[in-house]
Amino acid sequence: MEQRNVYDVLKERGFIQQVTDEEEIRQLLGSKKVTFYIGYDPTANSLHAGSLMPIMAMMHLQRHGHRPIAILGGGTAMVGDPSGKTEMRKMLLKDAIESNHQAIRKQLSRYLDFDGGRALSLNNAEWLLELNYIDFLRDVGRNFSVNRMLAAESYKIRMETGLSFLEFNYQILQAYDFLVLMRSHDCILQMGGDDQWGNIVAGIDLIRRMESKKAYGITFPLLVMANGKKMGKTAKGALWLDREKTSPYDYYQYWINVDDSDVKKLLSYYTFLPMTEVERLSNLEGADIRQAKEVLAYEATKITHGEEEANKARDAAKAAFGNGAKGISGMPTMEVARQELADGINVVDIFARTGLVKSKSEGRRLIAQGGCYVNDERISDIEDTIDMGRVVDGQIILRAGKKKLYRLVTEA
Repeated sequence: MEQRNVYDVLKERGFIQQVTDEEEIRQLLGSKKVTFYIGYDPTANSLHAGSLMPIMAMMHLQRHGHRPIAILGGGTAMVGDPSGKTEMRKMLLKDAIESNHQAIRKQLSRYLDFDGGRALSLNNAEWLLELNYIDFLRDVGRNFSVNRMLAAESYKIRMETGLSFLEFNYQILQAYDFLVLMRSHDCILQMGGDDQWGNIVAGIDLIRRMESKKAYGITFPLLVMANGKKMGKTAKGALWLDREKTSPYDYYQYWINVDDSDVKKLLSYYTFLPMTEVERLSNLEGADIRQAKEVLAYEATKITHGEEEANKARDAAKAAFGNGAKGISGMPTMEVARQELADGINVVDIFARTGLVKSKSEGRRLIAQGGCYVNDERISDIEDTIDMGRVVDGQIILRAGKKKLYRLVTEA
């Protein structure tokens, strides 16, 4: 069976927000191997779920024979992208940026196949940090109109709160990245979130002016969930792709607890299920929609953490909500010394220590509202204690509300 054009796949699944020369891009992606790039500034030592849509797009393109370049912006991270930001980013030191770069490079290898040059990971510090300022202004800067740059949405927003000259240079540097990649790797397509449209178009224009060649751009929608939060934002903060920051179990729980109205688009973006199956699952109604969410949670967790962790998280969720406290090894876990349990731990203290509540005062409120459970037993007294008498099969299960669980295990 003939393979579908990957552009049609991306469009059907909702990835395409804005595009330059749609028909030309579709023809290119259907007729030749295209090298494309997406950039990530290493401002943290892990990407988060908000970065996952571009990663999924790269995976689709690679599966259809195209070559991704992941730019980890060790150079641009020292400037800070003003796009979508109401204030200036915190400046990072070179050592921190490099450490973050190495962590993210390793993370991306879980999603992309770098073997044999099938994908590349490059650091734009290699060409940006060695630039001669005056030469760069004369050769590259002269191709940019200040009036046009200030008309960009990202700059207009920041003009109201204050745009630094440092940040003002960001668009020029990103455009230069595209030029460098086109020259060195025949990269002709840049993709990114829709807030990157102005930067992408600037790179396309720079390539046209300096090389008399044509380049292309695609942007993805910026996702806002039914609850009004950005994709991947949780009560605890960002939904990280690093298991040390967000456990596979918590990752699974995020997806299974999404709003019913978000299920179809999330299945389209964050799984590789055929769209016929996406349609079938998203058309389930009432209590049956839980089945669709379980598939979404399992598939999304498998892509990020692997099949074994996805199985453990699924089994843990089913056990926790169906069969009590047995067989839930995938749940977030803390070891507690037997002596500490023998002495007794205040229930408010342990809920705060595990992070099930943000503070002891929140824990006391939760108990007053009837939302605090130990081994499925509701706690009504803020002076209650967790002790050895509550250990069942070597563990104690804490629950805050209906969905947040934590497992305590006793040290040997």
